[in-house]
Amino acid sequence: MYDAVIIGAGTAGMTAGIYLARQGKRAIILEGNTYGGQIVNSLGVENYPGIKNISGFDFATALYEQVLELGGEIDYGEVVGIKVNDNSKTVLTADKEYECERVIIATGAANRNLGVDGEEDLVGLGVSYCATCDGAFFREKKVAVVGGGNTALEDAEFLSGLCETVYIIHRRDEFRGDQSTVEKLKQKSNVEFILNSTVTAFKKGEDGRLNGVELQNKISGEISGLAVDGLFVAVGQIPNTGFLKGLVELDAAGYVISGEDCKTNIDGIYAAGDCRTKPLRQLATAAADGAVATM
Repeated sequence: MYDAVIIGAGTAGMTAGIYLARQGKRAIILEGNTYGGQIVNSLGVENYPGIKNISGFDFATALYEQVLELGGEIDYGEVVGIKVNDNSKTVLTADKEYECERVIIATGAANRNLGVDGEEDLVGLGVSYCATCDGAFFREKKVAVVGGGNTALEDAEFLSGLCETVYIIHRRDEFRGDQSTVEKLKQKSNVEFILNSTVTAFKKGEDGRLNGVELQNKISGEISGLAVDGLFVAVGQIPNTGFLKGLVELDAAGYVISGEDCKTNIDGIYAAGDCRTKPLRQLATAAADGAVATM
């Protein structure tokens, strides 16, 4: 029987694996896809303490290798459920069962994309889902943010301090986010609103990077082009918690309800990283969660 099963080999999950291995605990990380999580798509990481610059893939690979070198164990298989027994837990995949004393849920979240052809091919080549992660790579350039909620508005405010021009593209005529932030953005000379519009196509340069988008006005139907070097998609995230319904408490958006102690409503089950309720989802906070959950 394992001391702990960690579900998810992202930053939170692998940090938990490192801490447990160093404590001499028998733990296994289960991953349904590939190690690393969302960060593997980032061309560069510059905001993780102690590392000046590293690609997302290299960052994730370093964590993966560290887990294995410390004697940690990683297996692959999509988790479909967790059984709570009298004195243990059983984590279920399609073809295996893993009995353990405790479970750390570190399944992360998936960015909600626009659904426009070619979007996935441009991730890391001009399309991003994290302004605080990638904004610095577009310093003094023209960028656009897609979305109408607080995340989109806050991304635009952040980018306005770095970029030459920030366009905010929203499909409605009013924003869902805080009006106070909207008013702040209106006062900025390098921020422009493009309302009642959706992105319908991407344009690429000879280098394969994004150099513009095609927009359609929802009222007139008119098609227009917009030259940008970067597009930040802020239309929400989807937590990878579907298999937890009916087991642990989830909020309305599907995130695991858990505080800074990473405890859920079920004794012995913890949540770490982007899948849990928290105000900031970054590499640093994911790593912190992984460490806290193990303790």
